[in-house]
Amino acid sequence: MVTLENNFLRVSIKSLGAELASIYGKQDSIEYLWQANPDVWPRHAPNLFPVVGTCLKNELLVDGKAYSIGRHGFARDMVFRRVESTPVHAKFSLHYNEETLKSFPYKFEFQILYDLMDNKLRVSYKVINLDAGTIYFSLGAHPAFNVPFSGGENYEDYILEFEKPEQLSTHELDEGGFFSGSARPINLNGSTLPVSRKLFEKDALVFKNLASRKVCLKNKNGDKSICVSFPHFNYLGIWAKPGADFLCIEPWLGCADTSGKAVDIRQKDGIQQAEHGHVFETDYCIEIGA
Repeated sequence: MVTLENNFLRVSIKSLGAELASIYGKQDSIEYLWQANPDVWPRHAPNLFPVVGTCLKNELLVDGKAYSIGRHGFARDMVFRRVESTPVHAKFSLHYNEETLKSFPYKFEFQILYDLMDNKLRVSYKVINLDAGTIYFSLGAHPAFNVPFSGGENYEDYILEFEKPEQLSTHELDEGGFFSGSARPINLNGSTLPVSRKLFEKDALVFKNLASRKVCLKNKNGDKSICVSFPHFNYLGIWAKPGADFLCIEPWLGCADTSGKAVDIRQKDGIQQAEHGHVFETDYCIEIGA
């Protein structure tokens, strides 16, 4: 476990999946990150690579060949090497190997960097192309935040506040986790979405046409918040397991397959690429508000 700390936050990161395990607010003595109750949902904030969501038949199609790959890819279940660390910075690396090549036939290095800046944590992703040609991939974040933040509050006391007024439609998922091809409207009060247990009865909310690049989770009766900013991510997932005391705010570059529509990796929705010898870089930030 690696711990980063400044006057505002103490953050812990596991080598397994290079996954955040804690975001502790030192000013208010609050743990903001879901603590991975194995009886409810055993993860904190998995990093998704080289796919986001589920592939049809759990297969990734590359140049006409099918490769077996699980939901959200393999990175979240592999041990990363810590490359460097300071009190406020850490870099983790996953290098291609015989096992990854069975699921994803490209040579790569996947780096995840964490940087503390006052009350903000920046999470950066780098995909380094070590292959002879172009590589194709998706990636995403999946942080789960405690709701409520502290005792004496209710789940329904919380709201999601979008950076801009939105006309939202969620792209619906079927029972297998694939897009059904249909969408339904999600009603906002201006730029605010009330949080409720019923919100996720039909699985995650998936937004592909957001104007906002920042979403804040707040107690409508208080002054504490968690804001996730994702300037370079085109898709956003919002999810909670029904009945669980957390909520995930998930910036994505890519998403699940559409039911009955198997396509080559190059045609996958939201697919990213890195040319030979190039590095793909992006980041998002988690900010704790007083």
